[in-house]
This record gives sequence, structure tokens and C-alpha cells, in this order.
Amino acid sequence: MTLKHYALTTLASASLTLAADQPQATPHSFTANLGLFSEYRFRGIDQTFGRPALQGGFDYSHASGLYAGNWNSNVSSGAGYPGGRLEMDFYSGYKTRLGDVALDLGAIYYYYPGTHLDDAFQGVNARHPDRKANGVVDNGELYLAGSWRFLTLKYHHAFTDYFQLPGTRGTGYLDLAASHALGNGLTLTAHVGHLFMRDFSYRNADGSRYDGRYTDWRLGLSKELAGWVVAASYVATDAQGSCGNGEFYCFSSSTDSAGRANGSHDRDAGRSTLVFSVARNF
Repeated sequence: MTLKHYALTTLASASLTLAADQPQATPHSFTANLGLFSEYRFRGIDQTFGRPALQGGFDYSHASGLYAGNWNSNVSSGAGYPGGRLEMDFYSGYKTRLGDVALDLGAIYYYYPGTHLDDAFQGVNARHPDRKANGVVDNGELYLAGSWRFLTLKYHHAFTDYFQLPGTRGTGYLDLAASHALGNGLTLTAHVGHLFMRDFSYRNADGSRYDGRYTDWRLGLSKELAGWVVAASYVATDAQGSCGNGEFYCFSSSTDSAGRANGSHDRDAGRSTLVFSVARNF
């Protein structure tokens, strides 16, 4: 989320009387965003089973640094959201500056209306074989970010089980991003992130174990055209998603009661891909 700051300007030669007649700057700011993406990747993992995503949201910010917002996207039930087709994120936080460093502290809640786990995921986490999830898919995280010039470092910490995976409360995600303006409306972006799955162990079909941790990275180029931003990004991960070996990040449109892929429409959710998008802030 990018906060926009507005300022009033007056002519240096204007009188004090004329300046007093100028409208006062409001401490409140409301913005909206809308985008169409060739597919939706969250931390490098496919959320729409390779299909397009329509995304949008609303943001409020105050001059004090407080902000809140909502962001939404379609998702696929084959990407781990049984019965669900929508992701709704709600977040709030506070931004400030310490010298050249911009700080951002907040919380975010991911909610997937219509999802129903129905005693799913039992046995998925070998560290907690008797635990299972039920109800809707959701996730809550606290985050802290620091930005300096073209770099931003951000850490997310889950205060719930990570997207309902039993026993994974305390999972963390570290994100380093960079952005560089090339001129003529072109911007080069780069990102690398790492998921620290907590207290998790998954047994692959060959008997090997996987702790759920992985690194993802992205390199992108965007161009501003008449207020719209057109972008292309290369996204990749080292997440274990081989469907032939029944690995954890193999998603399927058909799963068993433990959440394991068992259908003919299987997909390595962490495979590398190109993502194309067009988006705009209002």
C-alpha cells in the first residue's frame, strides 16, 4: 500500500488575506486501487491455479500516520481454499519516519469467505498428527517494515495457525524489496522473500520430509501509461511442489480429507512463471 500525501501551494506574492481564503488541507486521505493480473501469486505461490485475477481495494490514511484498508482478489479452491473463491484482507497500522528511514507497523487479517475445511489437514503436519483444522480458512499476522531510499525490509509474524495448518502459529515471512526509477515512466523492481514455517513436517510420497520453508524471488518492469501501470514480472520459488512425489506445494482441484492432491488436475504451485498486469490507483 502506498500512501499519497497532498500539499497546498500558494504564490509567493499572494497577500495574507488571499492565503487565508485558500481551502485548508484535510488530514484525511481516501484512495482506491484496481488491477487485472494474469495470475495471482502470494509469496511466490499460485493462488488462482494459473488463471487470471481481478484485484482491488480501498485505503484510508490520516496525517498522523494511522491507516486502514481492505484488499480483495479472486482465488481458486484448488489452491487450498475448499469452497472459496474470494480472498479479503483487512489491515491497519501506523507509519512514521526516523530520519531517512520510514517505519511501518501494523496487523493484517486474511479471510476467505465460503471456505469450509470440515476436519481437514489431519496428519498433514507430522509434528502434530492428531490435530486438524475446521471452519473457514483465515490467517492473522503482525508486520514491521523499514524503508530506506530504494530498499524496503519487511517481516510478517503469524499470530494464528498459518492459514489453518495445525501447529504453525509463529510462522514468519521476511521480505526484501527494491525499486529503481529508470525514467520515462519505467520502474525496475526486485524482491526476495523467505517463509519460515514453524513446527511443521510433511511426508512426501517417497518418504522424505519437508519443513514447508522456501525462498521466492521476483524481478519486474513496469511502465506508467495515462495513469495506468502496465507491468511484467518473473516469479520463481524453490518450494517443493512436485506432483509426482506428492509434495506439499502440489495443488489440485481435487483433494482428500487430509488436503493432499489426488485429482487429475494437479499443479506445482511454486513453479516459475511470468505474470502480466495492468493496475491503477484512484
